[in-house]
Amino acid sequence: MKISTKGRYALRMLLDLAERQNEGFIALKDIAARQDISKKYLEQIVSVLNKSDMLQTNRGFQGGYKLAKTPDKYTVGSILRLTEGSLAPVACLEHESLICTRGGGCATLPIWQGLNRVINEYLDSITLQDILDQQQEMYSNDYII
Repeated sequence: MKISTKGRYALRMLLDLAERQNEGFIALKDIAARQDISKKYLEQIVSVLNKSDMLQTNRGFQGGYKLAKTPDKYTVGSILRLTEGSLAPVACLEHESLICTRGGGCATLPIWQGLNRVINEYLDSITLQDILDQQQEMYSNDYII
C-alpha cells in the first residue's frame, strides 16, 4: 500500500481547515499558498471531498471552504479511504467477498487480513483533532529562555 499525493494533500488540506475552523470560510488559494500545493490540484481534491459531505462550501466574495463537522469527527482512515479508494495491502482484500480463486485455501491470506486490520484500526484511531493536539503539544514544549 502506498498513499498517493491525493490522499496526503487531502489530509493536509483538511488539517489546514481544522486549524482555522473558527475563521469561517477559507479560500482555496490561501490553503494552496500555505500548504505549497497547486490550487488546481486542490480543486480536484475538493470535488472528491464535496461528494462525501466533509466540507461546507460558500461561493462569492467571502467564499471558500470549511469543515462540515468538528475535527474530532474526521479520521485519517476515512479521509484516505475516500481519496485512495482502498487501504487494502493486497488486491484480494479490496472487496467484501474474496474474488480470488485461491482465497479458500490461501496460506498467506490470514497475514494480509491481519495487516489490513492493523492498518485500518490504526488510521481510524487518529482524528484531525488528535493531530492538532499533538502539534500544539509539540510547539508548547518548544520554548527558548
